[in-house]
Amino acid sequence: MRVERRKPRAARIGVFGVGYHVYWKQFPGLLEELQNKLEVLVKKVAARGAEVFNFGMVDKAQDAYAVAGQLKAADLDLVFCDMVTYATSATFGIIVRSLDIPIVLAALQPLAAMDYARATTRMQLANDDFCSVPEFTGVAIRMGRRPPPVILGTLENDPEAEAEIAGWCDAAMALHDVKRARIGHFGHPIEHMLDMQTDQAALTAAFGCHIVQTEADDLLRFEREAAPEEVERKSREILGLFDTPDPGADPVTMKLTPEHLETAARVAVALDKFVDHHQLDGLAYYYEGEAGSPLRNIVTNLIVGNSLLTAAGFPMCGESDLKTCIAMLLMDRLDMGGSFAEFHPVDFREGFVLVGHDGPHHINIADGKPALRSLVKYHGKPGAGASVEFRIKEGPITMLSIGVKADGKFRFILAEGQSVRGAIPATGNTNTRGFFQPDIRTFLKRWVAEGPTHHFALGVGHRAQWLQRVAEALGIESVIVSGERCGP
Repeated sequence: MRVERRKPRAARIGVFGVGYHVYWKQFPGLLEELQNKLEVLVKKVAARGAEVFNFGMVDKAQDAYAVAGQLKAADLDLVFCDMVTYATSATFGIIVRSLDIPIVLAALQPLAAMDYARATTRMQLANDDFCSVPEFTGVAIRMGRRPPPVILGTLENDPEAEAEIAGWCDAAMALHDVKRARIGHFGHPIEHMLDMQTDQAALTAAFGCHIVQTEADDLLRFEREAAPEEVERKSREILGLFDTPDPGADPVTMKLTPEHLETAARVAVALDKFVDHHQLDGLAYYYEGEAGSPLRNIVTNLIVGNSLLTAAGFPMCGESDLKTCIAMLLMDRLDMGGSFAEFHPVDFREGFVLVGHDGPHHINIADGKPALRSLVKYHGKPGAGASVEFRIKEGPITMLSIGVKADGKFRFILAEGQSVRGAIPATGNTNTRGFFQPDIRTFLKRWVAEGPTHHFALGVGHRAQWLQRVAEALGIESVIVSGERCGP
């Protein structure tokens, strides 16, 4: 079973083609052929779920000035410049100078190779997609911009080029949502967790998101309003998604009790209402409440509802971790999941580290059916109740921690590894066997040297370079912790 998204991923992407106006009279029909070629790219982008705006052909400087204003007014997340034939850089210079969003050059020629025996100038022009790419990247640098990335390949039957188009559409979706997100917050970081302290105005400055200050007490009202039929429906949903195994060796765990299930379902219903009421796109929190109070019972039983929401594309973070909430949002919009994680014990015999947390988790990337266990106590925190346990899917994984430097600026710390199937502790927490290159000791030393927080977002696939491109678009420094050995 899979938890459906609360709302579909979205992005606003502009596409324009470039050419050289002198060609049109010289080669009748060429302009129409190239416009059809532009439409192929438009359809490929639209097929990825983005809202696409086609700005047509730009073939001289006057057009570039007009289109630059239109591109800025369209509130876009990303632009594809379709290099349908040779074009002078006057068609591009003012556009790249004007925009502060990613521009990607798509050089996708119709033919994998020309038919040289029958080649004509017209055939060459229709496949001259790469010809002016050096001119465009050089002019971007002269305009004080980064050289735009290039998708190079063929228009059809090119899996590598298709994957790059898809990747850029995913990146646009991540940028679209993080710039507009309403991230809820209540409570405070756990005392003494200095790495969790976050300047909320700095988050808006860096990412565009707004931090919505909410009250934990709102959950009391929504919990009181939870109708019995809503709680029963949520209980059935939970039992359909989770296994409820017998306890293992850990005396802290029990088989899920009816009382803990009912509490988890009731709190999940209240949490859904809370999220809708505040019109949120994510939530970070930590609150304890008075011992024995109804509020403590609610705020210490959010784990199941958290995980359902996280799997639905609504990232949630305990321990008041706003930075990792944003990291999870970015991963989710790149369609790679994004669970709340930290490092657990290292296995020096087999060479891996357990990666997990006590919640919340993106259960759509679980390896098999996740489990619910009743815990008689939460280690290091007050309360007791249902807790989520699983390992993520076997295969490639990516981690993103958003650190803060001494100057207060954010930094993306990224790494890629492998999730390998194997036994995990039956403790009611997630744990994944994470293998990293060149070996676990070296990797962990390199990771901590880059200044991460102790939390990070954990997703499936090797997508560190795409997260790095998102960081670049936001003007945020990033580093990928490499698996290459240093020295002899």
